[in-house]
Amino acid sequence: MPAKVIVGMQWGDEGKGKIVDVLSEHSHAVVRYQGGPNAGHTVVIDDRTFVLHLVPTGALRKGTICLLGNGVVIDLLSLKKEIDGLEEAGFKLEGRFFISPNAHLILPYHIQVEDMDEGRDPGGKLGTTRRGIGPAYTDKVARTGIRMFEILHPDIFSRKLKENVERLRGAAGHKAKVMADEIFESHVLHAERFRPMIKDVSLLIDDMLQRRQSVLFEGAQGTMLDVDHGTYPFVTSSSTVSGGACTGAGVAPRRIDEVIGVAKAYSTRVGNGPFPTEIHDRTGVILREIGSEYGRTTGRPRRCGWLDIPVLRLSARVNGISSMAITKLDVLDSADTIKMCRAYLVRGEEHREIPQGIPFDEMHPVYEEFPGWKEDTSSARKWEDLPSKAREYLDAVRGLVNVPVSLVSVGSKRDDIIRLS
Repeated sequence: MPAKVIVGMQWGDEGKGKIVDVLSEHSHAVVRYQGGPNAGHTVVIDDRTFVLHLVPTGALRKGTICLLGNGVVIDLLSLKKEIDGLEEAGFKLEGRFFISPNAHLILPYHIQVEDMDEGRDPGGKLGTTRRGIGPAYTDKVARTGIRMFEILHPDIFSRKLKENVERLRGAAGHKAKVMADEIFESHVLHAERFRPMIKDVSLLIDDMLQRRQSVLFEGAQGTMLDVDHGTYPFVTSSSTVSGGACTGAGVAPRRIDEVIGVAKAYSTRVGNGPFPTEIHDRTGVILREIGSEYGRTTGRPRRCGWLDIPVLRLSARVNGISSMAITKLDVLDSADTIKMCRAYLVRGEEHREIPQGIPFDEMHPVYEEFPGWKEDTSSARKWEDLPSKAREYLDAVRGLVNVPVSLVSVGSKRDDIIRLS
């Protein structure tokens, strides 16, 4: 099928980078459709680890076209640094990396605004990555944002910069430290380098699909961080669900052929916000250490919990998941007992779905326990290679979510994968 969307089914950090890398081997192009440099997609190739923040994961497949859609917000100087690092590592992007002219820029004042506003909510800090993503999307919706193509028009860029900086000073008074002239100089300096990269991404995608070429749409974060469908307000500022690929890349819904949802064999969340299945004892610490559960962008330790089926059911529904890729199964290899939340108990009633309009602190997990398999799964390459108890666990997941499993990851490297379809 030529057009596939890869989307996280939990709170991000599901291992989408590896799954996109595996599938990109036979793809013509990979498209990022939302988010910004708050993403951290990790790929391990032999003994080298690559962490991509803005550049699509397809960059690690030589010859694969890489596109940033209009729904992405771009820190130009961070992107330049990332491109330079990839090219130094031998992955040349010239002629195969393009950016939508309508993608909005993250500018230094966005980062400053986020630093100033981070602790404003009364329930505690939202726990953002402080990369300026939220304020950049705020400007986009307020129609004061600056788009990628405007760095090629110095007069427009300069005028809009001055207007936005003056607006910030008016709101923040003496705390505003950014200077429009400094931002102008640092960005226009690189305008000519980016000029050949700025292309109509929507048109490029349409041309590829017309030719029946395979295109992967790569989401960042996860469904439970979606600004509409996630654990609001502890969410990101964009549409992380599969529908975001249509608006964020300029492709019609009917052109999408398949949606692959990526989920860990357990759950994690970085930052603050509701997390019903969080493990508060030593088991959570063990999962974090075995699974190296630390944010690739910020280094923050991730909160660890058991697999949450109501979360996966919501994700399957709103994304239209065709099949699931289950990652990090090997992290559970040493567990004596594994729990799975199959429902929530809310006000004395059991719910298989997440009840809307009810605070998460009233939702109590109803667990089902599975015996651990206590065997190494990292060398498994076929379904039959997995321990029987591991197969029973995966069978329970696909039965409760009612979505087939197409891939199982049993390690961090490219080849640590089981293909089921």
